[in-house]
Amino acid sequence: MNTFTNEHRKNSIKNSLRLYGIIGSDNVNVPLLDAAEEALRGGITMLQLREKTLPIEECIWEGRALKSLCVRYGVPLIINDNVEVAKEVGADGIHLGVGDPDINAARRILGQNAIIGASAHNIREAVEAERKGADYLGVGAAFGSGSKGNAVSLSGLQIYQEISSRVSIPIVAIGGITSANLMKLRGLGISGIALISAIFGTENIEVETARFAQLVKEFLD
Repeated sequence: MNTFTNEHRKNSIKNSLRLYGIIGSDNVNVPLLDAAEEALRGGITMLQLREKTLPIEECIWEGRALKSLCVRYGVPLIINDNVEVAKEVGADGIHLGVGDPDINAARRILGQNAIIGASAHNIREAVEAERKGADYLGVGAAFGSGSKGNAVSLSGLQIYQEISSRVSIPIVAIGGITSANLMKLRGLGISGIALISAIFGTENIEVETARFAQLVKEFLD
């Protein structure tokens, strides 16, 4: 891959991370596909399917249906943790947590063009993930988490700046982000925000997503 292609790919991934929705059957109040389409209409720029307890056959069914939706809206689909599901549904990539399958192994299975994200909570984990070939980092929990009971709290918001000064891949902030605290992340070197309950836990997903899309535009542009 030449330098131009590399930079183009990196910028494309970075732009896709601006408003990152994470969906699962346990964090929606309406049918999953309806919720996903509302968020896509509202302006999410990347969608992750995160299912921790669903049988793999159901994950694959959901993944295929979401992939079709995402193609229509021109939005990348990422699968959480499960390389087999990601490959089976033709997802655009995978997100791996600390202790999940190895980044290098995922790359071998999914191919060089797959978008591979990795979770990090500190500089050591961030640097290691980049060294292994991650395309982006999900760093949190920024403000705790309303949807993940075992979320690791950060040492402080300054960790975003510290990590961004040590890695060259984009960073997404995740964990308890709301319209009220979003601006606290401004100027800390992040490329986007990941939301779960802030959009999928609301009564009007499309309207709330569109509101965040506007906030992110003001926040990043």
